[in-house]
Amino acid sequence: MLKVCILTETYHPVIGGGETQARLLAEGLVATGASVRVLTRRSDAALPRFERQGRVMIHRISPAGRGQLKKWGLLLSVGAMLLRLRREYDVIFVSGFRIVGLSAVLAARLLGKAIVLKADSQGEMSGAFFTAGLSRAGISPSSPPFRLFLRARNAVLRRADAFVAITPDVAAEFADAGIMSARIRMVPNGVDTLRFRPLDPAGRVALRRKLKIDPGAPVAVYTGRLVSYKGLQSLLGVWPAIVRARPDARLLLVGEGGLDIHNCEQELRARVLVEELERSVTFVGGVEDVSPYLQVANVFAFPTENDAFPSSLVEAMACGLAVVTTPVGAIPTIVQDGKNGLLVAPGGAAELKGALLRVLMDSGLAARLGGAACESVLANYSAESITRQ
Repeated sequence: MLKVCILTETYHPVIGGGETQARLLAEGLVATGASVRVLTRRSDAALPRFERQGRVMIHRISPAGRGQLKKWGLLLSVGAMLLRLRREYDVIFVSGFRIVGLSAVLAARLLGKAIVLKADSQGEMSGAFFTAGLSRAGISPSSPPFRLFLRARNAVLRRADAFVAITPDVAAEFADAGIMSARIRMVPNGVDTLRFRPLDPAGRVALRRKLKIDPGAPVAVYTGRLVSYKGLQSLLGVWPAIVRARPDARLLLVGEGGLDIHNCEQELRARVLVEELERSVTFVGGVEDVSPYLQVANVFAFPTENDAFPSSLVEAMACGLAVVTTPVGAIPTIVQDGKNGLLVAPGGAAELKGALLRVLMDSGLAARLGGAACESVLANYSAESITRQ
């Protein structure tokens, strides 16, 4: 029996794309007969140190509680726990290695275990991922101490057995860091197509009534973290024009800013109040299952400015939603403009407004794009196929 330890900074019930992908992998591996343990930080002190979710065993380690700096404490606690659990796994799979990868690779080499590193985001290997945090702390990303740390860290990371890239850009980043192509595997993020699926018309109407949404209202939805690089300020900027064209239109923002350093939730809430959009814009908050909100919507609004492979986009497509998004990261490989979605330039207000209105005003177009979107996800991004890879 294959025994796998999945190491990730945060895990369910924390909500996020990386957390969702780690959970899908854990459950998928268990379904193949593997033994799986998840090693993660106890991000909330109320969470148990150890629990079993289905057939997946979860170990939550210190430092407990919230705070950006506490993530760095994992460098010490991860190594100790990997040593303690050494008889319980054969392979370490690190989902998001930017911080914990260093300790994991050192432990793997010491113990003679195989280790696979997966980048959840672009910039994890190059160090670009840390730029915003360093700037807020008053540290230049080009400063000698940080560059020295990055070189030393990457020298250790390169000793991993294999690397998983979710996009061609991430694969190129690995190659630029000196990793041979034979050790790089391109595997996109997957989606649970049993949970994320279209509803029939009757089911959709019933779910709208349950969520207190007018069955005939045009609904746009966004799911994900409320952070600055997702283009949400641009979305709110064009929303008044949408409402003028369709006074009954609704926008559902499903998610929260949380601990993310790019959190812009309060700015978004303030803008809605200032522009008197409370009747048409709803902050749903963080929810464990976003699928009901996708299943009742007409369009998925995702004007992101910086993404690698957004899980929320693929989830929306799996629900048969027409999507309006931008050609950043791997999105052009997922969405073909005019075929299974609409692409607009990042920050392009006129394009974003026009694309949203096209879909909200033309139910035939929305149905055609949504149907094609669902078919493309079933063909390329089901959780089962991703787990096999």
